[in-house]
Amino acid sequence: MTDTDGAVVEPVRVSFTINGGLLTLELDPRVTLATALREHLGLTGTKIGCDQGQCGACTVLVNGRRINSCLTLAVMHEGDSIATVEGLGTPEVLHPMQAAFIEHDGFQCGYCTPGQILSSLAVIEEIRAGMPSHVTGSLEGPVPLSDEEIRERMSGNLCRCAAYPNIIAAIRDYAGAKP
Repeated sequence: MTDTDGAVVEPVRVSFTINGGLLTLELDPRVTLATALREHLGLTGTKIGCDQGQCGACTVLVNGRRINSCLTLAVMHEGDSIATVEGLGTPEVLHPMQAAFIEHDGFQCGYCTPGQILSSLAVIEEIRAGMPSHVTGSLEGPVPLSDEEIRERMSGNLCRCAAYPNIIAAIRDYAGAKP
């Protein structure tokens, strides 16, 4: 491989676990995780929307934490465990969060949906772990599963169709919470 100046760029071997399976790739060290997932592994559920970390369409879970995969290089994730929407469920047996999104019409065009679903799962785990957000009233004690908390935590995932009320309903349903 050569860069724009004609310099040779050697590929780098990177191994990580994707949706439970160990994979090794040889990649240009400048390849983002989003591009590696989509173009090298065919996991096209990870969308590249803005390519600047502003829309959240590329959200994946790395070691259980959500990240914007367009902002990180694949080689930075050597040995990490990465979950994409393809690893959640199947068309025959949906993950409960996927089912909640369908039940509550938490999507319209669907472009942002994979990132929304993965971020939703992370939101629930953050709240259960007692991690405060900018709107959490107290740094001590449990964090409430309120609409305000959900909106704040999901603010990095944009939906151009404005399905936000339905997304919040899906998250509450999945978490077993009443509005």
